[in-house]
Amino acid sequence: MSPSTRTRLLAASAAAVAALALTACGGGSSASPQDKEANPYGLQQPGVLRTGTLTDAPPNVYLKDGQYTGFDNDLLVAVAAKLGLKVEFVGTEFSSLLAQVKTGKFDVGSSSISITDARKKTVAFTNKYDFGFLGLDVPKGSAIKGFDDLKGKRVAVVQGTVQDDYATTSGLNPVRVPDYNAALNQLKSGTADAWITPAEIGEKTAGDSGGKVVAVAKQLQPGGMAFAVAQRNDALREAIDKGLDEVVADGTWARLQKQYYPGREVPADFKPGSGKVAIGAAK
Repeated sequence: MSPSTRTRLLAASAAAVAALALTACGGGSSASPQDKEANPYGLQQPGVLRTGTLTDAPPNVYLKDGQYTGFDNDLLVAVAAKLGLKVEFVGTEFSSLLAQVKTGKFDVGSSSISITDARKKTVAFTNKYDFGFLGLDVPKGSAIKGFDDLKGKRVAVVQGTVQDDYATTSGLNPVRVPDYNAALNQLKSGTADAWITPAEIGEKTAGDSGGKVVAVAKQLQPGGMAFAVAQRNDALREAIDKGLDEVVADGTWARLQKQYYPGREVPADFKPGSGKVAIGAAK
């Protein structure tokens, strides 16, 4: 064996030993998304739920002091804790959220997402964790008092939401915007006569407006809300459903309801999660 050949073999051997050492030092963090034992839910990063959400829709989902919070997000953090997972929130727009879950940019979508047959073609839904109302906000002094007064009016809606669906199927004149701040700006600028919104968001917006915006009506919407996951990820969906039942049973769900929606009455026929567990008393 020539000296040059011996040198090349020794270098290759040293590189192999170094690679093994790096692998050993990596511990659990070296697990790939394809490693089912270390990453049973097929997450982008083992142990972390990468979650798409919104920044501007209080009290449901929003950004406060640099932290993602709101009923939906706090509930997901509690569910993830039951599974031994952490949550990494990333802000996005609702109009692209479901597609981003489908393509794997996010493991989960959290944004008071209403369950509809049309959306089931894009993503899978966990068991429902909340109910919702369509709300109607108008500028102070508006003659609009209810949904029946919207014919021929310019109505702001966030694109891709069930409010957008309602405006379209009701034959209204929707002004589609990317987010809730843009919808509110439509009212303030007078380029929209009304805003169809999730009722809780609309009521809070009106309360924070100093009387400039008024919440005039709401109506129950069918289906309920759930977290969205990729259609192929049954393991994650089933795990979240299990964790959801646990936070319903231990009182976390009831506590968050009271925290974010004080005074809101839960419909008698609404059962969060699988519906097979009793709602625990709020802690």
